[in-house]
This record gives sequence, structure tokens and C-alpha cells, in this order.
Amino acid sequence: MRILHIIASPRGEKSASIAVANTFLEACRQRFPACEVDTLNIWEEPLPEFDSKTIGAKYKRVSKEPMNADEQAAWSAIDGLVRRFQQAERIVIGIPMWNFSYPYKLKQLIDLVSQRNMLFSFDGSAYGPLLQIPRALVIHVRGQSQPEGRQMSSPGFEHQSGYIEFWLKFIGVQEVQSLQVEHTWDGLAQECIAHAKERAAELAARF
Repeated sequence: MRILHIIASPRGEKSASIAVANTFLEACRQRFPACEVDTLNIWEEPLPEFDSKTIGAKYKRVSKEPMNADEQAAWSAIDGLVRRFQQAERIVIGIPMWNFSYPYKLKQLIDLVSQRNMLFSFDGSAYGPLLQIPRALVIHVRGQSQPEGRQMSSPGFEHQSGYIEFWLKFIGVQEVQSLQVEHTWDGLAQECIAHAKERAAELAARF
């Protein structure tokens, strides 16, 4: 089993999402000794900018026009990222909440790899997924929760988790499992992270 592990936090060993994901992956390795993990850290990976030359390459590819050297280099980087999704049999993503959503670098990755006839198809009227990945685990993490009844409402995880689940299914993940972890930087942090690790280890048995 080959797992694509996408790291969306820049905090390294201080990150709760990375810690929980690592516990899950270690449990997978113990249960499936032949398990391979391809780690894609979006803060360390040289993600190309989706600028004019990259967009130019995208449209030239669609229209089958020749690319110049800069466009070919930009598209080669995208092609390399896409292949890592195409080679994956499972996906694991740990996502910290930033402003009730996900880090901008994760959206950059999504925009780069979500290309027609690579991760999805479009025939002019309908979209279709091109991956065949049975399951993904998404670990959603935020620092604290706000009790109901406060003056300022808190949208919780819906802005974050809804889009990520939609995108994964759009490209071909059949089942998206979610693990939500809260209170990771208040007085409940240690207890909540420990509980999330236990839950992650349990989920590995059915991954």
C-alpha cells in the first residue's frame, strides 16, 4: 500500500496535525509492513507559482500548442506533483485551521494538481474523477472551540472540511474519513491530542 502523506502545517515537531498523522502512519506501518509513505510537505516542496507562464502552459496543453522553455519547465513541475497523486493508493492530510479554513499553500497545491485529463475529466458537459483511491484520512485541527451562545458565532470545521472532502471525491477518492481535533493550544491540548492519537491508531486498522 502506497500512502501519499500531505503535510499542510509549517510548524514541524510543534504541529498537532503532524503528530496525529505520524501516529496514524506508524500504526499503518505496523499493520501493513509493506506500506510505503510518500511525504509531500507543501512548505518544503518547491511548488511552482500559478502565474502567467504556468497558466499559459495549461491552456497550450489543452489546445495542443507547443510550449516555450519556461512553460515546459512549469508544466514539468506540475506533472511531477500529479504523478504522486496518480501513484497513491491512499491519501493522508493533516490540516491546521487558519481563519476557519486551510493554509494557502494547500490551496496552491490543489490548484496546481487539479488539471483536466490528469486528476479529473471533463467532456464539455460533465466532470469525472480519474483517480481510483479507496480511502483518504483528513485530520482537521484547530486551536480552540468557542462555546455556543457567544456574541461572535464560530463556523467550526464546515468551511474547511466541506471543501476538502468535495475536492478529494472530485478527483477520485471513494471514502473520506475525517478526524477533528480541537483545543490544541489551550488548557485541554495535551488531553485532546492524546485522544486524537488513540483514535488515529484505531482508524489505521480499517484503512
